[in-house]
Formats: sequence, structure tokens, C-alpha cells
Amino acid sequence: MHRYILIGLLFCCLGMNAQYGKNCEIRQMKLNVFNPGFEYEMGVGVNSTLDVRVAWQAALEPASPEPYDNLDFFPAITAQYRYYHNFNGRYHRRRSIYGNSGNYIAPSAALFSPGDRVVDGNLVEGVHGYGGLVYGIQRSYNSGLSFSIDAGAGYYVGPFKGAILPVVNISLGWIISEKRWCVGL
Repeated sequence: MHRYILIGLLFCCLGMNAQYGKNCEIRQMKLNVFNPGFEYEMGVGVNSTLDVRVAWQAALEPASPEPYDNLDFFPAITAQYRYYHNFNGRYHRRRSIYGNSGNYIAPSAALFSPGDRVVDGNLVEGVHGYGGLVYGIQRSYNSGLSFSIDAGAGYYVGPFKGAILPVVNISLGWIISEKRWCVGL
């Protein structure tokens, strides 16, 4: 019985040791220009963050029979759990990881609230959203300029027949507040 307790404590200690250092910023707030709005990114693990964006976001009109032909701006809330897979490689190649500059994979979810609208002669009411997986890059510079782009696929749901459609998020803006853990190079 003592062996099991000792083995359990050993694994707990290894887990705590693995979470000691962080490569991510503890938190940073950004103002977006491309999709006007506000973004908050918070470090939740060694190489992972939770990113929440509230903005007027360009999006497909999934209620249309040809959603690729209808691009519009909708008020949206987007959340991503980003895992930055190349922080260590960037750091060892003497590349900056400031502002979470790295490549990531993330489950992504968004909720759009466009209000009532007419699409192809039909009244569409209510909110719609998607859930999916994206791959992206983010780069931040000492001037505070921050850029990120991610792309993938998501399942769109709402007052229409659900479908799998592409997801592309572009963010261009400035870091207005930050709390650094690991400054990087």
C-alpha cells in the first residue's frame, strides 16, 4: 500500500514540476483594428492560453444557400483554447516568443448575434455559431503591434440547416496591457 502512495506522490510531483515554468504571457489585452473589438488572452498552462475576443467580425452567412458568396460583419464572441506547439523551438533558435509569438492549434467556438435579417427572401432570426478546430500563427512585436491568423473548419448551427464550413480569423491590433512571465528574446 505504501508503494502505491509513494508512486502517486511521485507522479503528482512530476506534474507540478512540469507546470512550474510558463512560456506564455500571463495575460494580455489587445485592441483589434481589422475586426474592430477587444481581445483578452490569458496563460493557462506552460504553452497554452485561453483567448476571448468580442468584436465586429467578418463571417460567412450560413443561412444562405451559397454561404461563400455572402460575407458580412456580425457582432461576435469568439473563444479559443490555444496550444502553442513551437515555443521551445523558437526560443532555441533565438526567435522571439514575446506576446505569445508562435504557432498554435486550437479548438475554436464563436457565437454571432446579427439580429433579424433577410437572406434570399427569408426572414432569419436569432443567433448562430460554430465550433471547430483551427491552426494559426501569432506574432507580436516590441512596438505593441500584434497579428494573428488562423484557419480551419467548423460546424455551423443556428436557425438553418447545420453545415461544416471554413473558419478564418484575422486579428490585427495593438497590445494595450500585458503581464509578462517569460519575456523571451
